[in-house]
Amino acid sequence: MEKIEQLFTFIDGEAGRFVESENVTYLDGVLEALNNWISGEKIPEGEWDRNDIRKGIQLALLKGMRESAQVNHQMTPDSLGLIVGYLVDQFFEDTLAENKTITMLDPAIGTGNLLLTVMNLIGDKITGAGVEMDDLLIQIAAVSADLQQQPVALYHQNALMPLLIDPVDAVVCDVPVGYYPDEEYANKHYEIHAEEGMTYAHHLFIEKAMNQLREGGYGFFLVPSNIFESEQARHLFAYVKANTWIQAVIQLPSNLFKKQQLSKSIFVLQKKGENVKPVKDVLLAKVPTLSNPDALEQFFCTCS
Repeated sequence: MEKIEQLFTFIDGEAGRFVESENVTYLDGVLEALNNWISGEKIPEGEWDRNDIRKGIQLALLKGMRESAQVNHQMTPDSLGLIVGYLVDQFFEDTLAENKTITMLDPAIGTGNLLLTVMNLIGDKITGAGVEMDDLLIQIAAVSADLQQQPVALYHQNALMPLLIDPVDAVVCDVPVGYYPDEEYANKHYEIHAEEGMTYAHHLFIEKAMNQLREGGYGFFLVPSNIFESEQARHLFAYVKANTWIQAVIQLPSNLFKKQQLSKSIFVLQKKGENVKPVKDVLLAKVPTLSNPDALEQFFCTCS
């Protein structure tokens, strides 16, 4: 932790210098500090592995996000990213054992913390892609991936519009929650849509993600725990039933979230295909509190 704090202190100091001299936001200052690092203009002393770099950057970004308080400036916590990464590793165990490379997409990549957490856990047998509309966030994701030496292709656009991305083996996504304002486009291009009014964006992201998968590919989604309790849930359920095989529904500890209504679960889906069969038993589980290591160990053994 000391190394990570040292790296945060470096990034924080450099970002603060830009805030004062250029009159920019702290997050803009972080981006400038990271760009100077990667260009060699100002490099932190010491040796850093990928996760040191990711965590140091994460601490600086969390500070900036607390100051800016923008709705779209959120980050998937490490604890959730590591659980998702563990699940990805389990579902692709045979593929990785054969030294094959898997391709992974995050259609709401933000600063890249979720995707890079998973990629760092998997190792060098994975290539990534991410989509993001926010100018600042995608630039941070790009320089963060470069500093961690992870191969990530980034696309600056609305992920719910057509994507020029080849089918991938896996999707990870902390799905953005809310309504999608373009009713006409949603009704015309998506199976999941409300009869009247706006459709939930998090439903559309799931459909879009599944469309970007190859047959038999897996989607790992962080979704609201009450996703099947809303007035539009039947549309999502009908789509899931017709196009996917449910692999797992994992409830996350409620104490990870500020409010009970903000709690999330991990929803794992497999895209149907000619030679893809359903599992005999869907994994239904609840992650124990992260402060109980024995219960956590038992949980991970159950998932293996």
